[in-house]
Amino acid sequence: MPVGLRAFFRFQESGLLLVILALGVLLTAFAGTVRTPVFERAADGSRSRVFTTNAAGERVPLTAEKNKFLNTQNLAQLAKDTSFIAIMAVGMAVVIISGGIDLTVGSIYALASVVGALVLHRYGPEASGANGSPALGIVLGASACVGVAALCGLITGGLIVALRVHPFIITLGGMAILRGIAFVITKGQSVGSFPAGLRDFVRFEIGDGLSFVPLMTMLAVLFVGWIFLSRLAAGRRVYAIGGNELAARFSGIRVERVKLGVYLISGLCAGIAALLSLGYYGAATSGDGQGYELNVIAAAVVGGASLTGGRGSALGVVLGALIIQMISSGIVILGIDQNYSQIIIGSVVIAAVVLDNLNTWLAKRRLTAKAH
Repeated sequence: MPVGLRAFFRFQESGLLLVILALGVLLTAFAGTVRTPVFERAADGSRSRVFTTNAAGERVPLTAEKNKFLNTQNLAQLAKDTSFIAIMAVGMAVVIISGGIDLTVGSIYALASVVGALVLHRYGPEASGANGSPALGIVLGASACVGVAALCGLITGGLIVALRVHPFIITLGGMAILRGIAFVITKGQSVGSFPAGLRDFVRFEIGDGLSFVPLMTMLAVLFVGWIFLSRLAAGRRVYAIGGNELAARFSGIRVERVKLGVYLISGLCAGIAALLSLGYYGAATSGDGQGYELNVIAAAVVGGASLTGGRGSALGVVLGALIIQMISSGIVILGIDQNYSQIIIGSVVIAAVVLDNLNTWLAKRRLTAKAH
């Protein structure tokens, strides 16, 4: 086997890359084609449709035939959609590696969104004259959004540590409580009308519709997560607790402090994703992030984070998020009833957990064989 190929297969995430490649090939092969309008970009960055003249001399929009999956617009949409889930999945991975679980991420996302939206609304076009600078509103709104999310994560971790209750129970209750708070403070209504600067910044595009800010934020979170987990002592302590909490405690690691930290990180990542959502969509409701818990946990598990703790990587969960989003996108592209979406993603999670357990069993068997 060539050296380069051998090095690729030794790469921890090589299997995920192969799955992404296989999914891409299958979707490209079976997606079919579609005719899409052709756009041109003006000097000021705006896009406008291109027109041509048909045989009858009529001015008609110019269209081009493209593969439904393998075209720049769809790939740009895929990158944007993956960004929101991947950012939260990095935070979830830190929690899962520590041996915990966090079911509150979707509710934190919703609560942080509506709190940030309420602040931003006070500085939007409908009230900018009475409430000061829109730039100040963006700073305050962003701070409120991310700050509330981080606080929710810290409270969740604090309850888990103080009450010594399994994280599943605390976060299951927290999931309902936080979404209920979001509903109460908005009365179920959508909150919008933000300063235009936030939307212009988050929706800034390069190339053929690629959302630059969500993508770069995802890469920044990935880089920070990789540094934290693989290069810092704090990250090694997370792995130690997930691998064997009792041994970690006896080795002098402050387990409670680390647990507080991992839930704080998870909440912070949910807040960052919520802030990007506010800027991109320009509104927030208490129903935002519904079902994100499943997608985020699925991304982490598919990306190699073991639910038994002690194993996983930031890059793996981002690739896992891409796989989950490719599956969701593929369901739409192939014309499959979207009611099957959750069924398919749930099945993928179960398959990933079964494979993880099988891998753990085989590893233990190899160690036992070596010992004898």
